[in-house]
Amino acid sequence: MYKRILEHLNEAVLLFNRELVLIYINTAGEIMFADSARHLLGSHADDLLKYADEDQQLNLRMCLNMDEPLVDRELTLDFQNQHVTVNFSATPLLVDDQVNEIIVELQQLDRHLRISKEEQIMAQQTTARLLVRGLAHEIKNPLGGLRGAAQLLDLELEDPELKEYTHIIIAESDRLQSLMDRMLGPNKLPIKTQLNIHEVLERVRQLLLAESNGKINIQHDYDPSIPDIHADKNQLIQAILNIARNAIQAMDNAGTLIIKSRVCRQMTIGRKRNRLTARIDIIDDGPGINKEMMSKIFYPMITGRPDGTGLGLSIAQSLINQHDGLIECESQPGHTVFSIYLPLESHNG
Repeated sequence: MYKRILEHLNEAVLLFNRELVLIYINTAGEIMFADSARHLLGSHADDLLKYADEDQQLNLRMCLNMDEPLVDRELTLDFQNQHVTVNFSATPLLVDDQVNEIIVELQQLDRHLRISKEEQIMAQQTTARLLVRGLAHEIKNPLGGLRGAAQLLDLELEDPELKEYTHIIIAESDRLQSLMDRMLGPNKLPIKTQLNIHEVLERVRQLLLAESNGKINIQHDYDPSIPDIHADKNQLIQAILNIARNAIQAMDNAGTLIIKSRVCRQMTIGRKRNRLTARIDIIDDGPGINKEMMSKIFYPMITGRPDGTGLGLSIAQSLINQHDGLIECESQPGHTVFSIYLPLESHNG
């Protein structure tokens, strides 16, 4: 029963013996270290817990030798060349009246910050969608009347020069109608089937190769272990293509684009914890996204390009949201990553 409780905790729990060799790690710990217990057990604390503060390991030994608990807040650890911020707690355990083991608890703060960021993105997307839908409908109604009046006027006119003006009104009305439809985003429910996510990624890659004419170095790094996903193939292609095209335009049609797939375990999206989630990364080495733009890139009509409509990322986020997923972005000069998270629960749950 105790083991079952430990395995369902959100915090990583590690148990070391007196030689500081790992003898137990729970599921949350496996997720944090991105490795299985079978590979991690037997590792020494010096190798497993790499601190930014070199004195921290000495404190862990003192905790064990002096039978004193140790607590540290916002401690930075290095997991597989990635810095992770955690709250750290170490407690000596008595076995036969001797301190022979030490239990370490790691609460990942990055995860809580990430959940808050996700909720903010989803709230922004919902608010923006409602606002744009209301505005688009208000514009579409008089626009239809304007176009109809121009058509009636065109029938009454005989002078070709005057007809040219009504043709312009009709053409511009149609253009605005098309823009309003795009602002409203996807208006069809996804038609979901079981599919391999790499079929989608390869389709996108082939389209990008054809469009770029060899100017962009397009690479792929796929995880073949990702199970089939229950999704709308065309909608996923459109969403990923929107992101990739944006990346290529940002690179000014010269650079490297990487399409990468991985499996994430115990991933939280919008307060829902998914046992398995597919993560699709679109990585480019372009100039990066301005910090002032980062918080607004998924809003419609927001763009950093003079010729952009600002609808591509907004539509992509809407399409992924319809699959209970989410798009996130991290950017710095020379390295921008758009990460698409798609739950695999419908197939595996």
